[in-house]
Amino acid sequence: MQFFPPTLVIRHRKENLKKCSLRGLENRPDFSFLSYPIEELPSLDSYVLLTIDAPPLDSSDAQNGLLVLDATWRYAEKMFDWVQQKASIKLRSIPPQCRTAYPRCQTACPFPEQGLASIEAIYIAYTILKRDPSQLLDQYYWKEEFIRKNKSFLDSLRL
Repeated sequence: MQFFPPTLVIRHRKENLKKCSLRGLENRPDFSFLSYPIEELPSLDSYVLLTIDAPPLDSSDAQNGLLVLDATWRYAEKMFDWVQQKASIKLRSIPPQCRTAYPRCQTACPFPEQGLASIEAIYIAYTILKRDPSQLLDQYYWKEEFIRKNKSFLDSLRL
């Protein structure tokens, strides 16, 4: 059995929890949630930060923990800059062929189809890293549509 750091989620304090795709994961032992802004970051030496425009996540990242910034696009950009000022961290992206099922209302989203909901990005990342993604999507309203849109990609990872 492989051990890896818990998935670290830094959630903006203004995140609308009624719309948050990560609701229900707060008590899982493989997740740790922090509220932004925070005074100090924990050590991120063994983490990769999921972002757009970075090398794609792959199996060579399996020993690393995942850092996810959970916020609207506008807040996430500020949080990203803050994390980069505070820590040296490897950046990784979800492969560009992955598509969101989350209905976007924001105009600030630079890549509407690729801008995955946080839970979608974590689900894809867990699958790439060969971690158990079961139950991650249990509370996600657009679960079936997300799986349908990404079926061929997810199937290719399971081979």
